[in-house]
Amino acid sequence: MVSGDPQLVSADAQSRVQARRTVSRRSLLAAGALTSVPALAGTASAVAAGPADGARAGLVTPVRPMPTTAADWQDIADVLGRTGNMARGTVYHTDYPRHDLHVVSRGVTISSGLALGSHVAFVRYADGSTMVMGDFAVAEAELQHVTRALQRHGLEQTAIHKHLLAQSPDMWWTHVHGHGDDPVELARGIRAAMDRTGTPPPRQHKPPKATGLDTEGIDAAMGAKGSHYDGVYKCVFARRETITDGGRVLPPGLGAISAFNFQSLGGGRAAVNGDFVMVAEEVQKVLRTLSRGGIEIVELHNHGLRDEPRLFFAHVWGVDDAVRLAKSLRAAVDHTNVTTFT
Repeated sequence: MVSGDPQLVSADAQSRVQARRTVSRRSLLAAGALTSVPALAGTASAVAAGPADGARAGLVTPVRPMPTTAADWQDIADVLGRTGNMARGTVYHTDYPRHDLHVVSRGVTISSGLALGSHVAFVRYADGSTMVMGDFAVAEAELQHVTRALQRHGLEQTAIHKHLLAQSPDMWWTHVHGHGDDPVELARGIRAAMDRTGTPPPRQHKPPKATGLDTEGIDAAMGAKGSHYDGVYKCVFARRETITDGGRVLPPGLGAISAFNFQSLGGGRAAVNGDFVMVAEEVQKVLRTLSRGGIEIVELHNHGLRDEPRLFFAHVWGVDDAVRLAKSLRAAVDHTNVTTFT
């Protein structure tokens, strides 16, 4: 025990006190780390997880996604009542086009491909858990029913917002997130929410049709090769950084893309709808460039709650010559740290 005037305590005694404090802090940090790390030691999953790119010193290594095949998700397809597809060997993705809706925005009849599609994506992780992320397009009369179904099944809503301006009937989009050890239970929650909407049964797959747009001109202006999808022409860019959500690495493109859909209006004109993914430092540069280029900003918000780096999304709208729109979009894309994505 150290006694007497604190100013007269020997240097040796001070060193012993400081050493005890250091050991105590290290013990607490070690204990905290042990309670945070998933139980992967001694399993094949532990080897597959590996260190995440750019993992910061002193933090728990993010958990990585595992490769899967469509066969691994057959029980999910059975629950959802429709067949999805694999993306990049890790993401099981299922679309829900809203062909049942007749929505008009700014005098444009909105196709399902332009802005009326719902989708969900499942990913298996090295600790055996599963993450589901999605975006539901719902009519205003459906929104509260969907919300109650999601909440009853323990699924999170991470955003409720708009993709369109002055639409009729009113539409809303809600982002959904879930994580757990039972993927079938996650799928049941998704199915319960979808059943509260008028989303029609899946249609038989048909080859993509030409849109009548100058797609070569759009590609040149965007600096990216687009693709035909559900009656629109789509150009996609993905963040270059490794993105994590709640300590789990998101596969490239999942929840971190800028996507732009061009719907032909005839005569080379198009309606464009889509969104930019940005970090905070990029937001004002993008918004300023879009405004100068005649692109309208519908919404600025977040899609996730626990993403790192923190991502912001701007939903946009424009009607003009398709190539001119593409040039305006590309000027804004250049302010973001993205790469072309297919």
